[in-house]
Amino acid sequence: MAKIDYSDKQVLLIESSGNMRSTIFYMLRSLGVVNLKAITINDRVLSEIAEVDYDVILLGHNVSDSVTGIQLLEECRYRGYIKPSACWVFMSSDASQEVVLHAIDSHPDDLIMKPFSVDELKHRLDNILYRKSVFQPVDEAIEIGDLPSAINFCKHNFAPYDLEYDEAQLILARLLIQFRRPAEAASVAEKQYWKSHNKEAGLLWAEALLALKKPKKAKALLQELIEEYPLFIASYDLLVRAHESSGDLEKAREVMAEATQKSPMGIPRQMELGRLATQTQKLDLAGGAYKKSIVLGRRSCHRSAEPYLRLANVKRLEMKHSAGLVTNELQGEFEKVLAQANQAFPNDKALQVRSALLKSELYQQQGDIEQASKCTRDAQRLNDELEQPLDLDRELLSVTGDAVPILEEESVRSEPVTARTHDPEMSLKVNRLGVKHYLSGKMPQALKYFGLATEYDASNAGALLNLAQLFLESARDSREKRQERLKMVERYLALASRLPLEDVEKDKQSQLKRYLGHDPALLPQGSLGNLLR
Repeated sequence: MAKIDYSDKQVLLIESSGNMRSTIFYMLRSLGVVNLKAITINDRVLSEIAEVDYDVILLGHNVSDSVTGIQLLEECRYRGYIKPSACWVFMSSDASQEVVLHAIDSHPDDLIMKPFSVDELKHRLDNILYRKSVFQPVDEAIEIGDLPSAINFCKHNFAPYDLEYDEAQLILARLLIQFRRPAEAASVAEKQYWKSHNKEAGLLWAEALLALKKPKKAKALLQELIEEYPLFIASYDLLVRAHESSGDLEKAREVMAEATQKSPMGIPRQMELGRLATQTQKLDLAGGAYKKSIVLGRRSCHRSAEPYLRLANVKRLEMKHSAGLVTNELQGEFEKVLAQANQAFPNDKALQVRSALLKSELYQQQGDIEQASKCTRDAQRLNDELEQPLDLDRELLSVTGDAVPILEEESVRSEPVTARTHDPEMSLKVNRLGVKHYLSGKMPQALKYFGLATEYDASNAGALLNLAQLFLESARDSREKRQERLKMVERYLALASRLPLEDVEKDKQSQLKRYLGHDPALLPQGSLGNLLR
């Protein structure tokens, strides 16, 4: 391995312990790091990460901090700040299973236990930076969304005898899945799996099999992975998807319960457990998952009113099978949870709409049609006051735990729709994040960010056109929901047409309208990403 030159690396050290920060600072200096900034976790740290292109970020975790390193790591991943070309090292003195597995969920490049020696730090950083140098063209292509170039580099620049060949094959399989070429991805990943029984290769093979509509084979492979690697939580998550795609919600719930038992700190996973438990009538389990999500969300980027609403709905469902004093007690708990939600999120106008819908459902269940109608009218009135009104039918399905038809179901299960302050500058930033995720093949995240951009500024024509493009691609790729998604395209184009457009936006609008006039099945395959350039 070539010697690493640290003199040209820009390094950020984030560590709240003064003594540990000083120790690591001088370790880095001894490695030859010149461009080095050492800070504690504070209000400016996220801006620092977002605004400066650091080559290396070392992030310390201390459980006594009000905002811990693991929470910061999770938020950076959530916001899209962890770029492929940067080296992220998570440092912790807490080697507990739940902390380590939760950190792995955010995919840092490495985890290192504190305290450590300068030799160990050098060894870890040398390996990561060498890997980054070898795959720099791939990482740079991924960052700008040029997946074809990244795929071609992995295909044509590594021979089977190269040390980096196996990793290049894993990256290739992952990129092929993102680029919606699952048959090729399956072929690459399968060869790697049988070559070394690498768990990442097995996971990618299973993901490709699911995309190829082969859930039975995917489930068998994932079960094999879980037996061999019982703490490989990503395999549990994918197995849940496989069972759910086959309609076996009971099995999906059982696997998710096992995953959350092993790795309990992730809110999205707890919310999924709550959803599956609600749909399979395991209400005690659902209630516990939502309560856990509320506690975990106190300082998390995933903090939202959603678990409160879902918990209140669990109380409503429990009332169906209760009587007398128990019913009264459950109704009191239902009202208390909604009151706690409104206290925790006093400016969330969408929460008030959704609370009214849930109350309407409760009164309907109790046969009080007059009160149910009043709550429905309240929901409609409050919804009319929102800058961007909600789809009330969809929201009712969501708060009552039923399946919601949307572009990507996973993108909305744990992400609530909330009213936001009008902020055109933030809208532009969030829209750019959506573009980045779209060009990286992460459609659920792209959908979320484009939607957030329109919430911050309903007159962001670029975000509206991006949503139209996203739904147009989805209409092309899904015969079952084609008409529903084409209506969404028409809706966003109509909204954009009411706004003043820049020349580039007019061109994009014109292209989308032209595409809309043809059979979606005849549209160019893959990403229409050039429209976003």
